[in-house]
Amino acid sequence: MNNGIKLTERQKLILFAIIEEYADVATPVGSVTLAKLFNVSSATIRSEMARLEELGYITSPHTSAGRIPTDYGYRYYVNSLSSNPHLGNCMEADTQESSSSESESKKSVTDSILTSDESAETLEIIDSIFNRWLNLSPLKALGSGDENEGRRSLHALEVRINAQERADFAIRSAVDMLVELTGNLGLATIGNQLYYSGISKLFSQPEFVDYGRIQAVSKLLDNLEPWLHEAKPGEPLNIFIGHENPIGKNSDASLIISKFRSPYSDDSYIGVLGPTRQNYAKIMSLVRHAGRYLENTL
Repeated sequence: MNNGIKLTERQKLILFAIIEEYADVATPVGSVTLAKLFNVSSATIRSEMARLEELGYITSPHTSAGRIPTDYGYRYYVNSLSSNPHLGNCMEADTQESSSSESESKKSVTDSILTSDESAETLEIIDSIFNRWLNLSPLKALGSGDENEGRRSLHALEVRINAQERADFAIRSAVDMLVELTGNLGLATIGNQLYYSGISKLFSQPEFVDYGRIQAVSKLLDNLEPWLHEAKPGEPLNIFIGHENPIGKNSDASLIISKFRSPYSDDSYIGVLGPTRQNYAKIMSLVRHAGRYLENTL
């Protein structure tokens, strides 16, 4: 690890570029690709990559001369997304464009991901689908005042049951949407149960051709609901990368979950489980938005 050594601006940008390129292509990133991106020599990139590897941010698979991020590198990247005010506003579903006066030299590929029309359109898709079932809310039926007391009591009971069914449907629909939008396994707590969908998408990722990793991920899923019930992660957005996971530390998986209040519990969770190789900017934004939307509408 880096023992408190700060990265230079160029080292940060190279690290972020490796993470984002690796998320796209799922193959180790070489110096030639980065040299073209930064318009410097391959020798300069190799020197910086060697330093990043020495500090523990990237590593070199034995089968390739390219580099891939480590869990430590991913953690640095995610912390940078969370602490950067501009990126933080984007993760709050603020789709305003960034200021044109912002220095281009300090922008990474992440800025283009978060400020693109695609991000705004993705959040609009979530809102529009949620609004479909919101407009069918059984709570609207409470407006009828022509029934006698007995019928009103019976009706109130039916409404309560239907509202619970509505919440169940909404949470499951949100999970299914996260699966389609992220290509990961989506999950959420519904009462004392863990609902998840997209397991075929998860295990189709190249990281999980190894049987040992599949076992580690399966163990994580088997124990996730009781762990959430006991540990109750308290942040609005909780991110566990690779070995940071409470169970299945060798799974090479990232768990990204948002806490929200629901009719079932004040400590309900929705999120995704996927390989550590993620488009974290997009996924963090989507998971946070899904949690807040459910909390505000259920």
